[in-house]
Amino acid sequence: MLRLRRLPVLLLPLVLATTLAACGSDSSNSSDGASSSSSASAGALDGVTVKGDQGKEPEVTWDGKMEVGDIETTVLTKGDGEEIASGDQVSAHIWIGNGYTQKKAYSTYDEGQPQSVTVSDDLSPVFKDALEGQTVGSRIAVTASAEDAFGASGNPQLGIGNKDSVLIIVDLIGKTTVLDGPQGDEKPAPSWAPGLVQDGDTITGLDFKGTPKPDGKLKSAPLIVGDGDVVKKGQTITVNYLGQVYGAKARFDESYSKGQPASFAIGTGGVISGWDKTLVGTTVGSRMILAIPPTDGYGKEGNSSAGIKGTDTLYFVVDILAAS
Repeated sequence: MLRLRRLPVLLLPLVLATTLAACGSDSSNSSDGASSSSSASAGALDGVTVKGDQGKEPEVTWDGKMEVGDIETTVLTKGDGEEIASGDQVSAHIWIGNGYTQKKAYSTYDEGQPQSVTVSDDLSPVFKDALEGQTVGSRIAVTASAEDAFGASGNPQLGIGNKDSVLIIVDLIGKTTVLDGPQGDEKPAPSWAPGLVQDGDTITGLDFKGTPKPDGKLKSAPLIVGDGDVVKKGQTITVNYLGQVYGAKARFDESYSKGQPASFAIGTGGVISGWDKTLVGTTVGSRMILAIPPTDGYGKEGNSSAGIKGTDTLYFVVDILAAS
């Protein structure tokens, strides 16, 4: 997938991605509701103290190097919200510590907001086990070897070697329903918009026959006005999308065929400015058509890896399926 971000790719996908390690079946789960403000008392968590309220960055102290065996999942704080199931999109804070160096390796709290995560087989089994079947409001602790958590190489990006142990703390903040597709009132396409090429309900491309040449202006219009909540600056949106350069015969990127929508923070500079400027203020369920000139896309440099020149105008169709 082409990254729509101007900024370096965030670490979160590298943290959560599925690995070749066959874990999950060895995991154990304790749900005795141990307090997050005291030392947990089971297995590898012996000698580890986790303090602080759920929803705030945990304070972790270690009594020596953490030794682990099988994956262990422990509920530190039991939330009273909805249960999380496979396919759900959740808002979560994730804290990861290296049990060998006894140091924090990664924390979404450093970014100032929880991250949107879809519970699916694309997650590492360690993270999927920490989410699926738990309830919103919970704080979950997982202990595992680096190999079980991240694969045979560990996670060098986080400074975690393949022989290290790992402590993962997940705070489940909320749950969001993801639509199967756009829903709302259909609207006629504007005269500047290309046609949609579809295979059934799946968008496979854009047809520029008869579409006027771009005029250098940023444009957007709803093809379907969604009946959901208004998208606000700072939220994470879940979308299906397709992008194609004006006049091109083939798309340069899309998510429709991937089997799972993509999620991006919106209105915060994390994606190209054309998305930030046009998608904030739309509604969940909408299908938007966008024309994005270079100044609001990839600039004069373009994006050579996608075959996008600095003079190209980008056209997108975007289905907004959730916002959290």
